[in-house]
Amino acid sequence: MINIRTEIKDIEHTIINWRRDFHRYPELSFKEYRTGEVIEKELKSMGLNPKTNVGKTGLTADIEFGDGPMIAIRADMDALPIQETSGLDFASVNDGVMHACGHDGHMAMLLAAAKVLTSKKHNEYNGTVRLIFQPAEEGEGGARYMIEDGCLDDVEEIYGIHVWNYQPLGEIGVKDGPIMAAADMFNIIIKGIGGHGAAPQGTVDSIVVASQLVQSLQTIVSRNTNPLESSVVSIGKINGGNNFNIIADEVFLSGTVRAYTEENRFLIKKRLNEIIDGVANTYRAEIKLDYKDGYPPTINHPSQTEKVLNAAKKVVGSKAGKPYLSMGGEDFAYYLEKIPGCFFFVGSAPNKNSLFETPHHCSHFNMDEEALLIGASVYLNLLDEIVGI
Repeated sequence: MINIRTEIKDIEHTIINWRRDFHRYPELSFKEYRTGEVIEKELKSMGLNPKTNVGKTGLTADIEFGDGPMIAIRADMDALPIQETSGLDFASVNDGVMHACGHDGHMAMLLAAAKVLTSKKHNEYNGTVRLIFQPAEEGEGGARYMIEDGCLDDVEEIYGIHVWNYQPLGEIGVKDGPIMAAADMFNIIIKGIGGHGAAPQGTVDSIVVASQLVQSLQTIVSRNTNPLESSVVSIGKINGGNNFNIIADEVFLSGTVRAYTEENRFLIKKRLNEIIDGVANTYRAEIKLDYKDGYPPTINHPSQTEKVLNAAKKVVGSKAGKPYLSMGGEDFAYYLEKIPGCFFFVGSAPNKNSLFETPHHCSHFNMDEEALLIGASVYLNLLDEIVGI
């Protein structure tokens, strides 16, 4: 049985309308202008004084109840460069842009919590709740810009939700320790010596070198990292060659590294360089690596995770527990590097019998909107525990 808070159930249609409006008008990273204006208007209608242009296009607002701790709750705002094919009545009207990850729902849940909190009497809570509406989670690291602009000033703990189509409605995934991976990327340029395909002597075949390199890089995870510690090295792109009878003089590779620990992240980067040097020497090729650090691992703190688990159990009972873990990255990690907190998942699969029917980042993404009521209820239960009287 799912126990939705009465205050949330009373504004169900408002919550869903918020989500659908955001979905209809998605905006890319650092271009969330309309999105920010809508949020600002809603917060002002609740009697709040939002601070705009935080982290470029983000907003913050404080709900003050008096002396006590300051607790932050964060929602991300940006959409993805995807052409929507869902056929929903509220599908994106912006060509090539879509809320394909659930950030529209995250904003709706945070606004729902804010609407309920601003209706509370000041003697019901101690402290302050800071609302953080953050731009540019999808690869641009908007959290760093929010932190630089002071969104964590005086904040003692921070919490965030992700709707999760890899778990059925009614489940809440929460655990301490690593829950999302570091997400790095790299480009490799292999330069050989081209020539005629019928006369390979004297050439350095960059395609052969690339083939060897791709295979060798797979040994990093299989033979260098602890098999009990999840890591991934994937080559997602390979370009090279001009014709069937020409030995290519250059090949371009692009890939990603994912790891749940900083130790494995460092190990993989080190072995990547060592293997590239070895293959280059073996085949007499020139190989250049351009490695770009992405988001660090998202690592929950034990005490804050326990608080979320207690709050979640009040909504979904025994179905609050371990999440379906992903090697995806999340810039909420930057907040958790600064202060204690917890990032957790609310099951939102539209079809409980087919969890991968509408995965995140696909052009037909959708969610079960009851998940928004569940998430907002957890937020309120959590704040009752932390700052309630």
